[in-house]
Amino acid sequence: MKPWYTRRLTPILNVAVERRLSPDVFTAAGVVAAGAAGAAVALGWWPLAALFLALRLAGANLDGAVARARGVSRPWGFVLNEIGDRTSDLLTFAGLAVWAARQRGPGLHFLSWPVLLVLVAALAATLPTFASLAAAAAGAQRRNGGPLGKTERCLFVLLATAFPVILPVVCTQLVNGSLITATLRLRAARRELAAKQRGEVSAS
Repeated sequence: MKPWYTRRLTPILNVAVERRLSPDVFTAAGVVAAGAAGAAVALGWWPLAALFLALRLAGANLDGAVARARGVSRPWGFVLNEIGDRTSDLLTFAGLAVWAARQRGPGLHFLSWPVLLVLVAALAATLPTFASLAAAAAGAQRRNGGPLGKTERCLFVLLATAFPVILPVVCTQLVNGSLITATLRLRAARRELAAKQRGEVSAS
């Protein structure tokens, strides 16, 4: 879903480039929107959650797009982008954990099965990024593909907020999708690194 959503942001990208806005502005805006989304999710206000999740994704997509369009990409920007994305994920899943804790009657029940499911899903959601970063550290391309990226994660969180009864199903699919995505990225990275190694051996 990311390419489709990114194309919808083209008018904003053009304005940002024209006004020479810093990519870091969009990174920060994405994190702030994720915090607001997490609060909305925790309260079960799914229409507001949908709005802020859309803004979170806009910030996450535009920071890199603006940097490339303006020709100001830099290594530190990559670091800020990754930290911003991971912080945004944590804020969103924290909100979902609070929402799950509210599903067992009055008060907050953090020692409950729904909360455990959310925590497992949040942990699994980090695997695709760790796989991509580990592969990039080894010299492979930084990959973002796969069936479950941050756009799909936001959609699943929104569904669990709007329909709490399906929260266990959503969390299960988050785990399955994250594992599949991480596996696909690692497999592609392994092929790329093996091809590079064969090329180096042939050259020598």
